Amino acid sequence: MTTRECCHSDIKLVARPSSLCGRDRLSVAGVTVEIMTTHLTHWGAFEAAGDGERLTEVRPWRGDPEPMPLIENVASAQHHPTRIDRPHVRQGWLEHGPGAPRRGEEPFVPVSWEKALELLSGELRRVYGEYGAGSVYAGSYGWASAGRFHHAQSQVHRFLNCLGGYVRHVNSYSLGTSTVLMPYVLCDLYWLLGHGTAKSVLAEHSDLVVAFGGLSPKNAAVSPGGVSRHNARTWMAQASERGCRFVTVAPLRDDTPAEAQAEWIAPRPNTDAALMLALAQVLDSEGLADNDFLDRYTVGFDRFARYLRGEADGVVKDPAWAETITGVPADRIRALAREMAGRRTFITVSWSLQRARHGEQPLWLGVVLAAMLGQIGLPGGGFGHGYGSAANVGEPTRQLRVPHLPQGENGVDAFIPVARIADMLLNPGAPYRYNGQELEYPDIRLVYWAGGNPFHHHQNLARLREAFARPDTVVVHDAFWTGTTRHADIVLPATMTIERDDFGAGDNDRMFFPMRALTRPHGEARDDYAIFADLSERLGIGKEFTEGRTTEEWLRHLYDRWRAELGERGEGIPEFDEFWAGDGLELPVSEPAQVAFADFRADPQAHPLTTPTGRIEIFSETIDGYGYADCPGHPVWLEPEDWLGSPEAARFPIQLVANQPRSKLHSQLDVGAHSRSTKVAGREPVRLHPDDAAARGVHDGEIVRLFNDRGSCLAGLVVDEAVRPGVAQLSTGAWYDPDPADPSFCRHGNPNVLTADRPSSTLSQGCTGQLTLVEIEAYRDAPPDLSVLHPPATAESARG
Repeated sequence: MTTRECCHSDIKLVARPSSLCGRDRLSVAGVTVEIMTTHLTHWGAFEAAGDGERLTEVRPWRGDPEPMPLIENVASAQHHPTRIDRPHVRQGWLEHGPGAPRRGEEPFVPVSWEKALELLSGELRRVYGEYGAGSVYAGSYGWASAGRFHHAQSQVHRFLNCLGGYVRHVNSYSLGTSTVLMPYVLCDLYWLLGHGTAKSVLAEHSDLVVAFGGLSPKNAAVSPGGVSRHNARTWMAQASERGCRFVTVAPLRDDTPAEAQAEWIAPRPNTDAALMLALAQVLDSEGLADNDFLDRYTVGFDRFARYLRGEADGVVKDPAWAETITGVPADRIRALAREMAGRRTFITVSWSLQRARHGEQPLWLGVVLAAMLGQIGLPGGGFGHGYGSAANVGEPTRQLRVPHLPQGENGVDAFIPVARIADMLLNPGAPYRYNGQELEYPDIRLVYWAGGNPFHHHQNLARLREAFARPDTVVVHDAFWTGTTRHADIVLPATMTIERDDFGAGDNDRMFFPMRALTRPHGEARDDYAIFADLSERLGIGKEFTEGRTTEEWLRHLYDRWRAELGERGEGIPEFDEFWAGDGLELPVSEPAQVAFADFRADPQAHPLTTPTGRIEIFSETIDGYGYADCPGHPVWLEPEDWLGSPEAARFPIQLVANQPRSKLHSQLDVGAHSRSTKVAGREPVRLHPDDAAARGVHDGEIVRLFNDRGSCLAGLVVDEAVRPGVAQLSTGAWYDPDPADPSFCRHGNPNVLTADRPSSTLSQGCTGQLTLVEIEAYRDAPPDLSVLHPPATAESARG
């Protein structure tokens, strides 16, 4: 990989191989052949060649030390039968108009682009004219494209803002709880994700890393916008070789890689808060807490300590108490607390822990433990959130923002927490509470989705299906026939990233890549910008949306404006043509690598936190003032509904962990070759401990049925000792394939037919899709066919 310094010594142009620099295609014997060109996905950069129609070769970017096999999904999915090749309209909506019943059940009618855009522009005029902008929900939640211009969410938001606005969502399914809680307790969440202590610092200075929720390399392989250099295994191997000890606290042993040589502690899922309270009690009762740090840098420890000591409720939160809840021996808890106090200790809490009922509690307690140890702001010590949850966490902080498409101003104030979409659609006008506010769900008439698949990431999919039946019209742009497109009225075929020009960079990633189109679009697919440009002309907002620019002109404009802004700061970068012909720009990052909260530790008056008091809030007066029973003013143990100690466990004795998949990002490209290669008997794999498999008479490789009162699904069994007894692991990501007679039964293995659609708490209204209780049994019937591997029926085939 060749680099050349630009005007600024810290910005480097990564050149393509000299023999190919500046050329995208070669003509060989009269046939046009694509050369190797760098492109970007959320799970890594790659190099590819194609013949104009399809990719002929795909390989990892040469600068990536730990490339991911997920790139194999790209080429194999591009022309899969489930690609949407032209616009479609649901038959009932086409024949009877908006609000026609049987959404998700009827065949689709292929139509021309002219017809589809005529229908859609007419429906947008009707809804905005009769009900106003507050009746339109721009869902478009999802990672979609790694490119920054063709970022689907930005495109649809810009378009709808030109029409007057839309009801928006706040927060995310991944971090909905953390986003709300952390500003009260420590800092803005996204500041922490971008400025957390660098992994290189941990590798050099940490003596002990305690990872609540593990340090999963599969999750650390992805990042919003892309990853250039994967290093999850590398930093842990370096730390371990130096003598750092890792302790992973998780129901899955392999949620921390072998390179860490970690000790595995496996409490009952969703009892981490009880374990953490017991660790804190040992630190407090044995005089191991750093009282000087607590006095100078925190507020509210005295209120928390009264609860910890049992003065508030008569229950001392000691290791013996925690053992009855967590199943972790009391002696092991005491020993870990003492070791944490005696070494340079870094505490990290994975995102998964806050994706559960009362998810605020373990996250808050992670901060409390780090504060009691007194090591926040020291190299190798302190607190982190999401090491092992995303690739960008713990990377050196990038010093420059990259260009992106402006979205404009939204004329609608109404919003919902993102995971409350079914509540909103089912209960228009109903009141609800969120983050200290009293709010009301809007009455949504039109849902517009571009990028993302809520029938992957939302909980209780049968309930979501009922909710999706309520609006007058559902519009979806997508490249594939996912669960969401199959529950739409108007479906517009979108391009994949490899079929359009763009540029991109991941959050906190140092590489900014040109993303040249590698092939022509599949069928009649168009990029979102082209679709919205055409619609905007029909609706009289063309100049406002496009500003008179084509895609190429937008890319140049955004880049040139960015270049001019950097030039004013004395940071020069190449002109657009040189950037476009190259292999990317390497942008400057923090040097030396950052230590989170070092300035705060050095002088808390000069560098206060952004919390209400400027200090770490072990007790929050603000949260306490809200009066939420499910999230009081300091962290506590709150018993969840779905855990192995609840009465429900008598009927459903297996705790299901519905985590992120290894073979794809969320549900993206589930039909790709790598994703399909990991299926068992054509279904998503479910892992189960050998003792639990034997007790149920089920065997490795068999199809099994998972069920509870909300629904059921089929999965392919993998018997694995890396799973805690009493636990099953079935990742999300299998495209929802409901039985026509029972939408709560997924034939493909989507665990979200089983999970509950309830919030983490009143405070955050965050997603709780990580855990639920189930039973598992052998499936003795003939396995049903999978409809998701084929496009839905069209009106012609239905009549035939």
